[in-house]
Amino acid sequence: MAGTNKHPELPARLEAEFASLMRELSACGHQAPALIERARLPRWCRRPLFFFLGYIARADGRVTEADIGHAESLIKAMKLSGRQRRRAIGWFQQGKAAGQLPFIRGLALRLSRRLWPAPALKTAICLCHATQLNGRPGKPRRYRCEDAIDQIGLPVSISDDIFDSYASKVWARHTTSVARPTSYQQACEVLGVTRRDSLEIIKRAYRKRVSECHPDKLAQLQVSASEKELAKERLLTYQQAWELIKRHHTAS
Repeated sequence: MAGTNKHPELPARLEAEFASLMRELSACGHQAPALIERARLPRWCRRPLFFFLGYIARADGRVTEADIGHAESLIKAMKLSGRQRRRAIGWFQQGKAAGQLPFIRGLALRLSRRLWPAPALKTAICLCHATQLNGRPGKPRRYRCEDAIDQIGLPVSISDDIFDSYASKVWARHTTSVARPTSYQQACEVLGVTRRDSLEIIKRAYRKRVSECHPDKLAQLQVSASEKELAKERLLTYQQAWELIKRHHTAS
């Protein structure tokens, strides 16, 4: 995104801040709570954030454990005290009960976004993360997320870019199956290396692939049961590829 203006409707300062935050989000493994822990969110953003989270969580008629878990993860990332946590939960409950968004709820973020764009953009990332907790979001959740982002004065194209980033870096990891390798060439292709690469390079690639579908990583991402099953299949495929490659080098 650097070097191009993907959002001509945005001031240059806001566009640059968005590009920086998206790079930070990628560095955090597309985990919004980790981003908030590293790039702090001002206190006055808490009320609209948790209100909007509750509003999005109720999009399908019921709040899931993943929605609650995401809110709790943000509370932990912000290092809120017991009293502050109770207030955040109260705001979440208010948002959950809201049939529509009151204009005033995102007013502070809307007014501040031109001079200080980071709070509005960080909030938008947290909301988009909440929207896709179970993978590609359905229309009700996405529409509610877009309503909230509009309330804080950002264009829908911002949420589109955030979702596109999750689609390419998170959803794709857990929705595409990998064919089991039967030859050294296929094993290299599975791990994303070439026949000319050294065993050490291949080993690093293998470890990286395995880490992407490790059960601990999936627990942090709060993926669905079907995505966990696909990830388990991918893990077995990577392990088979690595065993085939090791046998090939032992026999050489």
